[in-house]
Amino acid sequence: MKTGQRPPTHPSGILKRHHLEPLALSVSTAAKALGVSRKTLSKIVDERGAVTPEMALRLAKAFRTTPQLWLNLQQKHDLWHAQHNSKAWNGAQVLAVRTSGSASAPR
Repeated sequence: MKTGQRPPTHPSGILKRHHLEPLALSVSTAAKALGVSRKTLSKIVDERGAVTPEMALRLAKAFRTTPQLWLNLQQKHDLWHAQHNSKAWNGAQVLAVRTSGSASAPR
């Protein structure tokens, strides 16, 4: 899988630039509208927390988007960081496993 050099935008970037700032919403006001604590939303806005499926549903409803938008942004962000920071991705202690269509491994 090919990955770019620049990490994908964290969902917070879209949340801030496309929703909170244009509507002049504070984190506290947005959190109240979403039905979550200020701390929960603040973690996401500050890129210290991830958008969960439940939060994706809340964001989609509040900002008339889709939950898939938020989950896709989070997934791309997480996968890029895993590929660039993970020992597993760089091959340490991971062996390829043969599929049923391949020659069988010794028993």
